[in-house]
Amino acid sequence: MTRTLYEIRLLEEEIINCRRCTRLVSWREEVARVKRKAFLDWNYWGKPVPGFGDPNAKVIAVGLAPGAHGSNRTGRMFTGDGSGEFLFPILNQTGFANQPDAVKLNDGLVLKDLFISAVCRCVPPGNKPARDEILACQDYLIKEIQLIKPKILVALGRIAFDRMRIIFPGIKKDMAFAHGAIYPINDLQTVVCSYHPSRQNTQTGRLTKEMFTEIWAEVSSLISEK
Repeated sequence: MTRTLYEIRLLEEEIINCRRCTRLVSWREEVARVKRKAFLDWNYWGKPVPGFGDPNAKVIAVGLAPGAHGSNRTGRMFTGDGSGEFLFPILNQTGFANQPDAVKLNDGLVLKDLFISAVCRCVPPGNKPARDEILACQDYLIKEIQLIKPKILVALGRIAFDRMRIIFPGIKKDMAFAHGAIYPINDLQTVVCSYHPSRQNTQTGRLTKEMFTEIWAEVSSLISEK
């Protein structure tokens, strides 16, 4: 085991055992206890969800938070919900994932050159984490970025981009979030903006498969230039 992988495993354990936010702890555990009718036979994860993927990744994608009956059920980012059903086929198509499906832990999914993380590690009520809850998770994201040392950061949604703006002083105030926007962070790193692949965006046509595929094709192209 490499030192980076060992440190990632230690960070995963720290995240999984986190109980910093009383409201989120209560909500994630209630969702795991009550369950959704379609998943009554599942033993819900019901804990904070760590990032996952290639420890030597050149790319980190940052989403918002676990889904109540997706990641909070399965224990892996974007796994078992509509966002993942949209995301992983395109990652597979563009060479970042070995398969188009993500349904549970240990389902064979392997990411290449990509690590997936989030701003908030616990499912928030109404999918809306409070500012202090986002801040409480910020050091986890910073530690992941420090360990992975990505060349490209993909902000999946405005909240993810705003958090990166706080973490990286190189993202200036005049660099506005817009789907497809690409900004230099420093001499070594670049941020790529995309609408979040939530059902709210994909089912309304705000984010189409073609639009999202173009994002990941551009990310692949940027990697080759670094």
